[in-house]
Amino acid sequence: MKIHMTKVSAAFVLVLSLLRAGAFAQKTPDEIDAHLIAARNAAGFDFTGTLARLCVAPVAVPSTLRDVAPGPAPARDTWFIEPAKVFDNLYFVGSKIHSSWALTSSEGIILIDTLWTYNSEEEIIGGLKKLGFDPAKVKYVIISHAHPDHVGGAKLMQDRFGSRIVMGGPDWDSIEKSVNGYPGGKPKRDIVAEDGQKITLGDTAVTIITTPGHTPGTLSVIFTVKDNGNPLTVAYSGGTAFNFPSTVANFDTYIKSQSKMAAAAASANATILVSNHSEFDSATTKIRFLASRKPGEPHPFEIGKEAVARYFVVTGECAQAARLKLTQPAG
Repeated sequence: MKIHMTKVSAAFVLVLSLLRAGAFAQKTPDEIDAHLIAARNAAGFDFTGTLARLCVAPVAVPSTLRDVAPGPAPARDTWFIEPAKVFDNLYFVGSKIHSSWALTSSEGIILIDTLWTYNSEEEIIGGLKKLGFDPAKVKYVIISHAHPDHVGGAKLMQDRFGSRIVMGGPDWDSIEKSVNGYPGGKPKRDIVAEDGQKITLGDTAVTIITTPGHTPGTLSVIFTVKDNGNPLTVAYSGGTAFNFPSTVANFDTYIKSQSKMAAAAASANATILVSNHSEFDSATTKIRFLASRKPGEPHPFEIGKEAVARYFVVTGECAQAARLKLTQPAG
């Protein structure tokens, strides 16, 4: 089933025109351009959002991140979206931009990421109820990284339902050190994730891959879903954007982690790429197409092993270009 997405195609054309026009080449040497072109070729029509965010409009971040209180909640219509069944055992309980995923098992639910504080109650708890699940069945919550758009509902799940919270050690540290970031309270340190660790619940297991870079404690995961009973492997990318302090060392860490996750996804024969932002995996668009899927048609999320590998080429090549730009003389 071919999905024709006008907006995505338009974005891709824009990316191509910018690169072909030499938007970067005017200011950077051939080596940087080579990384940008490699990223463009790898993105194809599958990852135009990722390409645009990382190669076309990356954001330089100061060396010291500010510890600030979250701003006011935006209007509900800017983020609310209905929950959806995506696979036999995987459900979307996220928002228009930020994702939260519920992986069901014979013994309960593993939740991956928890949105913002302001919308986790309605989207996650309300979403699970709409789907026919008891939120108290959420036994584990895996936080990909400790940014407020993913860790916002962790305290709620911990306090109300006793869910075990899994997070990378450095990100637990950042939460504990924060003075202003959690005015409503912080989740208490619980399970500190380790590379290769399996979070097992009944007949389901999630394998953790530590992928520092986006944050020092970023976690990516691999798990199995079923499509009408057919098992498929998911590679979940835990952190994509370059919103870490812009230093060569930080980009080196990020690049190494992208290669590491690419190898893990390939080893597991992952044919599905999922993220915690629809910007990167087009989740909300694919969910809309899923509603009209006919018997025998491929699943919109199943993009194939080769395409999953290309996602990490895009992230790695854009990071290589950004790293090299840091080494260029000013002026």
